[in-house]
Amino acid sequence: MDKVGRMADAPQGAAQALMIKEIVVVEGRNDEMAVKAACGADTVATSGFGINAAIMAHIEKAAQTRGILIFTDPDHAGERIRERLGRRFPEAKHAWLPMDAALKDGDIGVENAKPSDIIAALQSARPALMAPSREFTHLDIISNGLAGGDGAASRRGELGRLLGIGYGNAKAFLKRLNMFGVSRAEFEQALKALSQGRPQNSGADQNRRPSDG
Repeated sequence: MDKVGRMADAPQGAAQALMIKEIVVVEGRNDEMAVKAACGADTVATSGFGINAAIMAHIEKAAQTRGILIFTDPDHAGERIRERLGRRFPEAKHAWLPMDAALKDGDIGVENAKPSDIIAALQSARPALMAPSREFTHLDIISNGLAGGDGAASRRGELGRLLGIGYGNAKAFLKRLNMFGVSRAEFEQALKALSQGRPQNSGADQNRRPSDG
């Protein structure tokens, strides 16, 4: 797992040669930013204990496609979230940050930790590593009417239902295509179904418009 540390220490660009396979589940946006600054990782934020249906659907999708690594704050609220997710996803990996590493000006959180402490905590969970997926680019979004035109938002919403990745703006939608490992064949099949007006796949309640991320 030294490779996780070496990613963070590598020159810009080289740091993305490998990334953590599991999607790292944290509590908030600032925690996501701290993890991404420390090493290569995709993340999902719970937005606190009251995890809404759309976010839980993203965590479900992450668990199914890549596995998840739970990395919540070392406080009572963080442990409640960890316990809740651990019950629902017993195969999840767990990373713990020491309290003193997460404390800053009386505030406790992953966002306060140094990159080296975040890397050490993630290493302790023994994550798998992989090359980041770049199957889809912005050109796929534009050329398939998913951005920059009338009805693009609706089209993304329908396609997101078919693929089980939910609604997002163009940038978020592209991120999810790659993050959740959607294949080119799945993408083309969903586009075809969309153009033919087939009924949506209903894993879909999970895919109502979440906040973009």
